[in-house]
Amino acid sequence: MKKNIVLAVLTMIVTPSAGTLLAPPATAPPTAVNRPPGTYLLFDARGQGRVAQVFGDLSTARRIAVLVPGMSHRLQNFWRGVGGKQYRSPATQAADLQQAMGPGDHAVVAWLGYTTPQTVRQAGREDLAGAGADALVAFVGDLTTAYPRATIALLGHSYGSTVIGLAASRLPSRVTDIAVFGSPGMGADNVAGLHTTATVWAGQGAGDWVRWVPGLRLLGLGHGTKPTDHAFGAKIFETADVRDHDHYLAPGTDSLAALARIAGGAA
Repeated sequence: MKKNIVLAVLTMIVTPSAGTLLAPPATAPPTAVNRPPGTYLLFDARGQGRVAQVFGDLSTARRIAVLVPGMSHRLQNFWRGVGGKQYRSPATQAADLQQAMGPGDHAVVAWLGYTTPQTVRQAGREDLAGAGADALVAFVGDLTTAYPRATIALLGHSYGSTVIGLAASRLPSRVTDIAVFGSPGMGADNVAGLHTTATVWAGQGAGDWVRWVPGLRLLGLGHGTKPTDHAFGAKIFETADVRDHDHYLAPGTDSLAALARIAGGAA
């Protein structure tokens, strides 16, 4: 039975640049997108949309955490959440993370700078992750140039972890921590295969459906060894009270506390 489920999942699983960080603000968004006030490093309403919203003060930050979301995210649900569920909103998650980090010289960026998969089949391939990785490398490079005093942590949820994995070898040394959660794989067999000097962290809740996704790559499908597998070699953080795929950054959870420590450079 379990074998059949795994095979079924494997069968189903069969971007443009984010632009420069300091580019002029985008023109006013279409009326269908209600952009809240705030600080934005990126806003482009074309296609699925691109957005990077800042929580905290980058000008004084010694630590910057960049949150990379996964499939089904787009500009129109960036604030209201996928399926209208607020806890699935990258903006909400970034705000909760920044609050959990407590007072200090840090900031969080919710970065939706790539075209995300909208179907399970798309999510099983690395095409969009590869384009997203290129955009992320450019974004982080601009970030380190603009704010050279800060070190950076990258946090990737679900397919966002694959984006980070494919970007890892090209990231600057100012990226000191990479944390992934609910990850289907990072496009590598182990931490060494990421070719990064950053410390790599991973977490997966017992109730997360991603545990059924095979940790392999076959005929262009799949993303390799799961980061929470012992053989991968990542440091594991607490996820005991995460009940599903979408609550790793929920207030009050052990996982949010752990990710706040990693994001803040205190882990």
